[in-house]
Amino acid sequence: MDISVVVRTYTEDRWDYLVAAPESIRRQNRPPLELVVVVDHNPALLRRVCEQFPEARVVENTEPRGSSGAWNSGVMASRGRIIAFLDDDAEAEPDWLERLWKAYADDSVMGVGGSIRPVWEGAARPRWFPDEFLWVVGCTYRGLPEETAPVRNLIGCNMSFRRSAFEEIGGFRKGMGHVGGRPIGDDETEFSIRVGLRWPDRVLLHHPEARVRHKVPASRARWSYFYSRCRLEGRSKALMSGLVGTHHGLAAECTYAFRTLPRGMWRGLVDAIWGDWTGLGRAWAIFSGLAITTIHYALGVVVSSSGDHTIVPIEPVLRPDESHHKAPRRSRNAQSAGAA
Repeated sequence: MDISVVVRTYTEDRWDYLVAAPESIRRQNRPPLELVVVVDHNPALLRRVCEQFPEARVVENTEPRGSSGAWNSGVMASRGRIIAFLDDDAEAEPDWLERLWKAYADDSVMGVGGSIRPVWEGAARPRWFPDEFLWVVGCTYRGLPEETAPVRNLIGCNMSFRRSAFEEIGGFRKGMGHVGGRPIGDDETEFSIRVGLRWPDRVLLHHPEARVRHKVPASRARWSYFYSRCRLEGRSKALMSGLVGTHHGLAAECTYAFRTLPRGMWRGLVDAIWGDWTGLGRAWAIFSGLAITTIHYALGVVVSSSGDHTIVPIEPVLRPDESHHKAPRRSRNAQSAGAA
């Protein structure tokens, strides 16, 4: 299959997770054209990755630190007509790539993403944690389609796009996205929206049967992380709305806030009435999570309007005439690390 898989990694603290991600690609029913591992400004990790995965194309992030720059570096190093992205703490099901690939048989499809199931590490999932807020830990949440359907944006842990999208509209926007362990995102959302604006008659698909498992450490199963993630989500939504406009930036969020979340709160209260008192915790998590996200969205709008945030221009990552069959050179440091 003419698919490149890009895995971004940034710390040796997640080494066990990182080893599992490429292993899941090796176990695919139909192998990809290549696996590209991007190391995000960590020379020691770069050397270790080169030694551990000799069959992979290992490159450095040549852009500023963070998920946007690392993904762009992976795109530039790739050769496939389809470019799929998998987090370094995720594992793909054996038929993951095959299901993504088949969806591209429809020429109207510009991108395909799949479902992301949480694997809670060290302890069971907290019973107060609502399905509606599984996006907090980077997973598929209640409110997304349960069957294959068009969506506004894909989720970074499990997404893919046609190469032509990057050739036409550039890469992921710098200044957005995760930097190290700081869980601010929406770089993939902003890119997805640009795809939709450029090709309004084409679609991005959510394909639930293209599954990956996403590991969730115990530190992310706490109220403190939940609220921190909601705060950062509000700020990133404000930034994104300033870039693409409120209508495009918040259309899906409004449906989620006014339809999905009230139903979730009601569901939690009904559970409590029937004797499951943890339903009160879920209802409170939904209410307080929405409130915190909204407050910090408003604060983010104020900051953005004051000009305190630098908007980084979009830069091309590929030229339309650049042959995707031409193998790019591995970075000099990666070559040295691989030979060490």
